[in-house]
Amino acid sequence: MGGLIGISTKKQGMSPGSVFYTGERHVETAILDLIQYGADTLREETGLSLEGVRASPTPGRVTWIDMVGLHDTQLLESLGNAFHLHPLTLEDIASVGQRPKVEYFPEYIFVVLRLLNIAEDGRLRSEQLAIVLADGLVLTFRERPGGVLEPLRERIRRDRSRIRELDADYLFYALIDIVVDAYFLVLEGYGDDIEELEIQLTGESSPELLQTLGSRKRELLLMRKAVWPVRELLATLRREESPLIGNAVLTFLNDVHDHCIQVIDTVETLREMLSGLHDLYLSSLSQRMNEVMKVLTVIATIFIPLSFLVGVYGMNFDHLPELHLSWGYPGLWLVMTAIAAGMLNFFRRRRWL
Repeated sequence: MGGLIGISTKKQGMSPGSVFYTGERHVETAILDLIQYGADTLREETGLSLEGVRASPTPGRVTWIDMVGLHDTQLLESLGNAFHLHPLTLEDIASVGQRPKVEYFPEYIFVVLRLLNIAEDGRLRSEQLAIVLADGLVLTFRERPGGVLEPLRERIRRDRSRIRELDADYLFYALIDIVVDAYFLVLEGYGDDIEELEIQLTGESSPELLQTLGSRKRELLLMRKAVWPVRELLATLRREESPLIGNAVLTFLNDVHDHCIQVIDTVETLREMLSGLHDLYLSSLSQRMNEVMKVLTVIATIFIPLSFLVGVYGMNFDHLPELHLSWGYPGLWLVMTAIAAGMLNFFRRRRWL
């Protein structure tokens, strides 16, 4: 919440369409990568200049331009102007806290997604991916290099792959599909973590275990917020007619929509499992406390009559029964031992122990 408040504070007073980067800088210099392909041709370059990018689109081929490093807002605006992107689109690209959505413009379709992966420290990392689909052209905008898009690059590099034979709308679909597929990898990791947490709960509980449960619940809530809007996004893409998306690709989008629903169901299931583990943790703590209290109560109950006897014979009076007899002290111990044994036998018969 504090991050969102900080973003709104930084942009306060700016006019609509102002390009202001709201994230953190992850690369030293913004990078423009190019992949241009057809059925029998492939051209791949990295670190292009803006002039080289402008001259890249070629009729009859699919051009994919990938910009990494959104902190360079001057380059972002120049790239947007070169391909006639609306100022509000550029503003959304630079504002990296966007909710997943789709917007239709006369010359292109604009989509925002959340890239999710598990960082090296084991925590969920969310990154914005903005995609623009135009005629024969796909633009992507990211904060970090590498990540889940690399397998898609490998598919394009292979000769006679399906993606090399189809248009830009299929690349557009493939980008959405690979993002949704990455959600399954994240969920698989959470499933393994929950199994380990369940095993740990059968052993000795610890405050660190409760902190881990809370952390996983918060991360799944973040994932839920990233995935739920994607279902609406895909439903809109399937419903709205656009000359940029052919009927064949709509069929593939239907498949991604089904996968997205499966991801949402899995997220909800894992959240319920974590809630159950949290309740089980609290129940186990309560049960252990009850066991401790039961033992302490039994001990205290046994010592009540013993304390009474010791208190009576500890009074400073001469005329107490058996006070001056030689067997009085061991006799008292015998009586107290018999009382303690009898009470323990009574507790066992009543199944209190």
